[in-house]
Amino acid sequence: MKVSILIPVYNEFRTLPQVLERVRRAPLPPGCEREIIVVDDGSTDGTAALLAAAAVPGGAVVAHAAPCNRGKGAALRAGLALATGAIVVVQDGDLEYDPADYPALVAPILAGRADVVYGSRFLAGPPAGMARANRLANRILTAAANVLYAARLTDEATAYKAFRAPVLRRLDLRANRFGFCPEVTAKLRRLGFAIHEAPIRYSPRGIADGKKIRSRDGFAALAILLACRLLPRRACLAPPPPAARDARRSLAPVSRRAPAIAAPRSWRQ
Repeated sequence: MKVSILIPVYNEFRTLPQVLERVRRAPLPPGCEREIIVVDDGSTDGTAALLAAAAVPGGAVVAHAAPCNRGKGAALRAGLALATGAIVVVQDGDLEYDPADYPALVAPILAGRADVVYGSRFLAGPPAGMARANRLANRILTAAANVLYAARLTDEATAYKAFRAPVLRRLDLRANRFGFCPEVTAKLRRLGFAIHEAPIRYSPRGIADGKKIRSRDGFAALAILLACRLLPRRACLAPPPPAARDARRSLAPVSRRAPAIAAPRSWRQ
């Protein structure tokens, strides 16, 4: 069973080497192999050069460079397009989340008990050092997700999320920045998927340490949760690829096709 680990990064030159080392050494359940996919979202601090070197040993890292900064959601879509694993795990490019928690995220999926697992920072108690504003924003977003979608979550905004790859690919994801989290939560619940939670460790960092999420992202996340509630259910589904659409047309019953009848000569004049 291959686990694809998607790491979107933007100007994470200082922390990325440590993150990659931790991800390479992180435990996985028996029988699992890892695929590390790093998407450089238009970094300007030397991250691209660092990735060029990191991608060499044994092909352990698949690196993709975006021409400009579009945001976490766009980077994750680019990474998902490259992923070949049956399970997809989202890993931030900083040191807030510990890859040693991968077994907690992946095990429920391997056991067939879950299609989606969120790593909750609050199941083991309030995380030390989290800013009061961030904690309040998380409570509001989690409450909104629970009320609007009956999600029963303790941590909607967690960055640690694991999915069965086919489930994630079923979603029509469009958010570019940090809206990935509320969008994926809303569309999973609209399609009837349960979200399992597992306790994880968390070491918060601040803006001075390179944290990029801002208050406007919290308001945008709330707007996405509200907007997705109003979408028709079919709008949450990704459109089928062109090959699938062509195959569907070719399998259409012949009886449904109107016969080709030439118009009378008098009509053509």
